[in-house]
Amino acid sequence: MPAPVTAADMGRMVGVTARQVRSLADRGHMVREGDDRYAVEASIRAYCAFLRAAAQARGGEAASDAAAERGRLARARADYAETKNAIMRGELVSAAEVEAEWSAILRQLRAAMLAVSTRVSQRLPHLSAYDTSEIDREVRAALLEIALEG
Repeated sequence: MPAPVTAADMGRMVGVTARQVRSLADRGHMVREGDDRYAVEASIRAYCAFLRAAAQARGGEAASDAAAERGRLARARADYAETKNAIMRGELVSAAEVEAEWSAILRQLRAAMLAVSTRVSQRLPHLSAYDTSEIDREVRAALLEIALEG
């Protein structure tokens, strides 16, 4: 086992100043053996462990951020491919197509509802014009109420 060395000698071995060696020793990253003397092997092991931990802490966050980004990108690509395949199979339709279809259905429904009073007056000839207009007014009021709610 090598003999203990001074802070200056230890600093030259690991590439730092004597002052930095003392600071590292104060924080437990160098091993002191008396006044300004350091155990060579134990200090180098402790200093290497310190450097590894520091590197892992710096690279660990960046690596986990990069891994998370890669994961999000992979999920986004998989979702895109899944959606594209569903469209090709005819399982999904565009919102514009759905809106156009429902608009057509609702226009037909509105027209049918507005024709109710006329059809009722034809089937029930005993109803007066006032009765027919009251039916028409109620149908229109119901359509207006539905339009205002939606």
